Amino acid sequence: MSYTLAVESPDSLTASWESLQHLRWDHVFVLPCWLEAWWRELGSGSDLYLCVVREEEMVIGIAPLLLKDGRASFIGSQDICDYLDFVVTPGREQDFFDILFDNLSQRGVRRLDLNCLRTDSAALASLVATARDRGYEVTYGPEDVSLEIDLPATWEEYLGMLNPKQSGEVRRKLRRLQEAGDIDYRVVADSEAVPHTVDVFLRLLRDSRADKAAFMTAQRESFFRAIARNMAEAGILRFGLLQLNAAPVAAVMYFDCHNKVYLYNSGYDRRYSSLSVGLLSKVLCIKDSIQRRKVTFDFMKGAEVYKYRLGGREIAIYGCQIALK
Repeated sequence: MSYTLAVESPDSLTASWESLQHLRWDHVFVLPCWLEAWWRELGSGSDLYLCVVREEEMVIGIAPLLLKDGRASFIGSQDICDYLDFVVTPGREQDFFDILFDNLSQRGVRRLDLNCLRTDSAALASLVATARDRGYEVTYGPEDVSLEIDLPATWEEYLGMLNPKQSGEVRRKLRRLQEAGDIDYRVVADSEAVPHTVDVFLRLLRDSRADKAAFMTAQRESFFRAIARNMAEAGILRFGLLQLNAAPVAAVMYFDCHNKVYLYNSGYDRRYSSLSVGLLSKVLCIKDSIQRRKVTFDFMKGAEVYKYRLGGREIAIYGCQIALK
């Protein structure tokens, strides 16, 4: 078989997006529009190695990597990207990873440090086996968890999935909120509304917790605005806005991709914390996702208690290190 390898830019992948649908795009953090925003806003200090392997004209895999001091890591960072991985055509994993390892060795890379790997990632499912076959030293282990829900067909079925105490709490909190005034939960997906909605979202995020306010530096705010713009143009971005008497009191930022909802971040007005508006914005996002017939609701990384209470099941997240000989 004849293979070619090229190092490309996120922009070139975005331009050829329609021809890449045969690849296994398992989550939003490897999409070209995401990689472009992260690299432009946060990627200084490393060399971009967005490696694309083709068999004749067909792409069989993409390695979104950064190179620095003989080390390769994913494009992305653990504080911004919940999952990271390679993008590979199903069934072509061994060919792709063999070619990738050969090229990395030629470039003087001696170590791969890979984080944010789901148990079903191409890295854990295929890269590790290929590395061991080549005699490389491989170490990996759990570093975090994410939580997700397999969504049922109806809202009542979802409430039935919760334990009786939690189901009762959700119903009680929703009643209290409805008694407080005129309630509206709406989904914003129009790209033209994104700039204003991002302003509202960032204000609520900063107001909700001191650690979130500290997290949202000027550089990260610039990234959030860039990723909102890119993902909105791709038709993936959603904001869920909870309003009380026409005033925004909570918001969730999430992505809708391949029948899966990724809850990326959230915020709320602390003046209304007694009404549990932060939690209920997530509850209403789950309800809306069920009504839209989504299959999975992903709370993403972090073992916050509310995720368990709302029915989330754990998915282990791993780190992996490979020493190339």
